[in-house]
Amino acid sequence: MMTARKPYPSDVSDEEWALAVPYLTLLPETAGQRTHLLREAFDGLRYVVRHGIPWRAMPHDLPPWHAVYDQAMRWLRAGCFEMLAHDLRAVLRLAAGRREEPSAAILDSRTLRGTPESGARAGWDGHKRTRGSKLHLAVDTLGHLLALRVTAASENDRAAVAELAEAVQDATGENVTLAYVDQGYTGERPAEAARAHGIVLEVVAPPAAKRGFVLLPRRWVVERSFAWMARCRRLARDHERLPETLAGFHFVAFTGLMLRRAGDLALVRNTL
Repeated sequence: MMTARKPYPSDVSDEEWALAVPYLTLLPETAGQRTHLLREAFDGLRYVVRHGIPWRAMPHDLPPWHAVYDQAMRWLRAGCFEMLAHDLRAVLRLAAGRREEPSAAILDSRTLRGTPESGARAGWDGHKRTRGSKLHLAVDTLGHLLALRVTAASENDRAAVAELAEAVQDATGENVTLAYVDQGYTGERPAEAARAHGIVLEVVAPPAAKRGFVLLPRRWVVERSFAWMARCRRLARDHERLPETLAGFHFVAFTGLMLRRAGDLALVRNTL
């Protein structure tokens, strides 16, 4: 059911909503305490993530900010977007002619500049010369999200390999055997941490005669995923008080991309 308001660019389409609503309905639609449409709350959450506004700046034609916030926190605590991302990834991989679960992944990290909200959790990244949080990301070879972890920016990439590898195997049913990484993951310690979870790290190094920008095989996929997230203004910096919220908002952003692609596939099939 749609409202009479004009749509925003971040609003979910009918095809996308049909795919997402089974994962987001934590209570029956007829529950007595429901005051606002679930779809409108979802649109409000997507508006915050896409356009980077504070919660209290929610447009007046969407549900009140506190209603959207409360519902968003319930979704994040229940892991709704992780489950949605897992199933959408399988659908998109099958549509691309791949196996349902990947056998290879790409690992990398991204440093987000801190804000007053990130507080004492923020650390100093000497390489990027930035104080904030670090996002450790794992994607498949199509760029779809597998797992992510949030740490202080001061934490070394190699120290996060064990936890990230475990999360990747949990998401894929122990199916990943190879992970492509950059030179920041060299050394026996990260290699051993990955092997403990059945994953072999393969370091993709730039050519010795590198001059200027060089597109590295396999490694460019995760950089493209970072670029996708950069379009969501809420994720341009670390605006969250809790690392779990920052991680959850990245799942919201990725499921938005995947829903659009899956919705396009459903639309095409319906027109054939």
